[in-house]
Amino acid sequence: MIVWVNGAFSAGKTSAAQELIELIPNSTLFDPEVIGGGLPYLLPPKCLAEVSDYQDLAIWRRLVVDTAAALLAEVGGVLVVPMTLLRQEYRDEIFGGLASRRIRVRHILLDVDETILRERIAGREERIPGLDATGGSGDGDVGVRQWSYDHIEPYREAVRGWLGGDAHRIDVSSLTPYEIAERVADAVRSGAAPVCDIVQTPEPTGETLAAGVLLFDEEDRFLLVDPTYKAGWEFPGGVVEPGEAPARAGMREVAEETGIQLVDVPRLLVTDWEPPVPPGYGGMRFLFDGGRLDGREAERVLLPGPELRGWRFVTEQEAARLLPPVRYERLRWALRARERGAALYLEAGVPVG
Repeated sequence: MIVWVNGAFSAGKTSAAQELIELIPNSTLFDPEVIGGGLPYLLPPKCLAEVSDYQDLAIWRRLVVDTAAALLAEVGGVLVVPMTLLRQEYRDEIFGGLASRRIRVRHILLDVDETILRERIAGREERIPGLDATGGSGDGDVGVRQWSYDHIEPYREAVRGWLGGDAHRIDVSSLTPYEIAERVADAVRSGAAPVCDIVQTPEPTGETLAAGVLLFDEEDRFLLVDPTYKAGWEFPGGVVEPGEAPARAGMREVAEETGIQLVDVPRLLVTDWEPPVPPGYGGMRFLFDGGRLDGREAERVLLPGPELRGWRFVTEQEAARLLPPVRYERLRWALRARERGAALYLEAGVPVG
C-alpha cells in the first residue's frame, strides 16, 4: 500500500512523512524528489531545457511508478510518499500505473490556510543550484520561495476542483509535524482515507489483442474518451478477453465505458499490427465502425465508474492533436476505409498489401 501525502509547497509534507513512518508499522519513506535529482545524469541537457518541472517529463512519472513498485517488492509493507501533485492527468497516470500493479493508494491532502502558508514561504531562504523547487531544470540558482509563491494559486485551483474531491483532506494549519502524522495515521487505520477508486488494468506481460469502436454523431464527428489510468485520449474499447471475439469485446467495452448498448455487431474498418516498443508489448488492434448515434443517444453518453475522466465528439483535425501518432494513423486509415466500404490491414499504422 502507498500513503500519498499531497499538499502545497511548504505544507509540511516531508516533515510529517518522516514522523509518519514511525507511526505506521513496517513503513518506508519514498520521496520522488530523488527521481528528479537523478534525471540530469540520465537525460541529455536538451530534454531538461525544454521543461521547468520534472513532473512534465513522462520518464519522471514512469520512474516514480516503477520505483515505488520495485521498493514495495523489495521491502514490503507501506510506502509513505510526500509529493505535490496538482495536475489531475498526472495523478491519474501515476495512480493508474500503481493500480495496474495492484498497489493500493490512500491519498491524503495536507491543507494549510493561505495566510499561514504565505508566512511559511516567506521564511524560506534556501536556494537549489541549477534546479527548481521540484527538481525541474533551471538556469543558475532558483529560489524555492518564489517557486512556492507561484504555485499557491494552482494549488488552490486544484483544491477547488479535482483535488478537493479526490483526497482525504486534513487541515494542518496549526499542527506540528508529529500531530499531522498522528492525524494521517488515524485516517489510514480507520479507513477515513479510503483506497483511491481508480480502474485497475493489469500490466500486459505479452502481446495483447484490443478492439476499439468509432461512434459517430449526426455531424459525422466521432467519440474519443479520456482514460484515467493512462495518458492521452483513446477510442472507446479495450483488451479482448480470452475466448472473446474482438467485435464482441468492442461492444462490451462501449457499454461499460459509455453506457451505449450496440445492437448490431460493428463492421471492421482496420486491423493494425502494433509493434512492440519497450516498455509496451504491442499486438493486434482492431477498429470497428459502431455507426451513427442520433442526437438523443449522443446526449446520453455516460461515464460510469472511475475508468474515464471525460469524452468528446471530435473531427479528424481535432483528433490529430489528441491522439498519439500511431493511433492517429490508425484512425485516419479507418476513416478512409469507412468511406470506401472496404477494410484495411495495417502494420504500425501503415497499409500493407
